[in-house]
Amino acid sequence: MDDHRPELHNNMNRSSVMFTVILSLLLHSASSSSSETQKEAGANDNSTVFTRILDGLLDGYDNRLRPGLGENVTEIKTNIFVTSFGPVSDTEMEYTIDVFFRQSWKDERLSFKGPMEMLPLNNLLASNIWTPDTFFLNGKKSIAHNMTTPNKLLRLTEDGTLLYTMRLTISAECPMQLEDFPMDAHACPLKFGSYAYPVSEVVYTWTDGAALSVVVEKDGSRLNQYHLIGQTAGTEDIHTSRGQYTVMMAHFYLKRKIGYFVIQTYMPCFMTVILSQVSFWLNRESVPARTVFGVTTVLTMTTLSISARNSLPKVAYATAMDWFIAVCYAFVFSALIEFATVNYFTKRSWAWDGKKALEAQHPKKRDPMILSKKPNNVCSAGSGGVNYTPNLTKDISISTISNMTSVQLRTSEAKMVDPKKTYNSVSKIDKMSRIVFPVLFGTFNLVYWATYLNREPVVKGVAAST
Repeated sequence: MDDHRPELHNNMNRSSVMFTVILSLLLHSASSSSSETQKEAGANDNSTVFTRILDGLLDGYDNRLRPGLGENVTEIKTNIFVTSFGPVSDTEMEYTIDVFFRQSWKDERLSFKGPMEMLPLNNLLASNIWTPDTFFLNGKKSIAHNMTTPNKLLRLTEDGTLLYTMRLTISAECPMQLEDFPMDAHACPLKFGSYAYPVSEVVYTWTDGAALSVVVEKDGSRLNQYHLIGQTAGTEDIHTSRGQYTVMMAHFYLKRKIGYFVIQTYMPCFMTVILSQVSFWLNRESVPARTVFGVTTVLTMTTLSISARNSLPKVAYATAMDWFIAVCYAFVFSALIEFATVNYFTKRSWAWDGKKALEAQHPKKRDPMILSKKPNNVCSAGSGGVNYTPNLTKDISISTISNMTSVQLRTSEAKMVDPKKTYNSVSKIDKMSRIVFPVLFGTFNLVYWATYLNREPVVKGVAAST
């Protein structure tokens, strides 16, 4: 009997421990289930509360009437966050911009008291409340993104202040003054305001002031030919037949990159002018070679001038690139005219030399005849009428002397004529052109680039904003 008592005691201890563990597990599961039940009940209570709040707010709400109608002016606070800027079209004079457009206003009819200070609402509620009739004055085409759902955000605070955000892609006009192209700068505006409400009913203001309300993302530029050098914001009041309206204005400042045009236009023009001046170093008798140089360079400049204009709108004034091309064209054409002048005077000099040579030869040919008619050749007796036969030996010697004299005269004439001949010679006009043309073209380039590159870009057409 005494031997079985310890075993019985141990079994009782084990069973008590197991009972304690099971009891604790049951209590823990019961407490957790009760807490989850409480959370679900609380969530259901919050949802029920907010549903009742929204139903109460929209009960009797007329979204056709602006807030504060007949009592005060509705103030719309706006700001813009630019996610991407560009591209810019020069031919259409427009640019594309992708923005988060934020508007905030107070509607006391939507104030509430609840467990939360701000209600994050679905964008479907925007169709049931009053929203500003904002439109973009210089917008050509605007897209509100709807994938996968409408990209809109709506927030409501206790005092009835609403925050309404939309993602928009806007194609807007950008008036450009291209007198300094391609060293030009532009200010592309973005103008928006109320379509129907004058300043006596709705006014627009910047949320954080004009300096901080327009922000461009750091890597948001999508520009290949421009630098986005900054942006400014302001307001402007315009007067129409329907009243005075507030217009919000944001200007984006662009500076064109010149590298593309240096490679595509300026360097080919420069090399074409240099090529046209190579003809000055060719002999003036090389008519085919110099003609090919002149005609080819003129046609090349014509092609370059046409292709340079294709990337620009059809403006009625000359741009900086047009002036450069025109001067290069003038140099190339002048080189062709210079060759025509040299060739003309070359032909005149040949005709003059030939005429002088003939005049010089004729009197010299008569000298042997004069010598042959001397009394030594023929002897005659006037009184007796008897003719004597001349000495043949003397005649031969005299004719030989006369022939030698004529040859010597011809040789001296050739020596006198040779310095006047122009075959394979260099014209004085060519010698002057080799110096004058490069000096003038180099001076023009110095003045041109110093004028356009050292001055600050002038932005035209920017209205003063307040």
